[in-house]
Amino acid sequence: MSAPGISQFDLIIAGVGGQGAILASDIIGKAAVKENLSVRAAETHGMAQRGGSVVNHIRLGCELGSMIPLKSADVLLALEPSEALRYLEYLSEDGVIIVNTDPILPVTVTSGLCTYPDVDDIVSILRENREVKAFNANELAKEAGHPQSMNVVMVGAVSNYLPMSVDSMLECVRELVPPKTIDINVRAFEVGRSQV
Repeated sequence: MSAPGISQFDLIIAGVGGQGAILASDIIGKAAVKENLSVRAAETHGMAQRGGSVVNHIRLGCELGSMIPLKSADVLLALEPSEALRYLEYLSEDGVIIVNTDPILPVTVTSGLCTYPDVDDIVSILRENREVKAFNANELAKEAGHPQSMNVVMVGAVSNYLPMSVDSMLECVRELVPPKTIDINVRAFEVGRSQV
């Protein structure tokens, strides 16, 4: 799948509260606006402050509603591995999954009430029917300068598929991240882009 010439593009961003899914969505949405693409977006935060599931729907070049129908997203961008499984039903048959392989263990796991599935098993399940780009975005964020830039690493990775220019996306990264972190986040974007 390649971005040029795409008239409509549906993206699901799935993660856990505190991972920066909303900033990732804002960067992508603002870049689309800069390039005169219509944007529809919907965010569900759930228990975001407590590490609960967060999902954002972003529809580029779409004049319909903001919620992506099941089995129709072009890309599922999962900031956390188990969240990729949770929202897999939104991905089209030929869609791509970009997944951060670094898990966030919920309280039920850390307290011993449940177990977290093996990340390799999660990736294997995802690979059964889809193209999967899996890497540890948290480690890449640390290499870029700060672990909190993980979401921008993931935005860099998905930028390879989006129908917007890299320049527009980097401009939005610079505009939306805290001023002191611009250089780190630009590096994070570029590192993420090189993973896909």
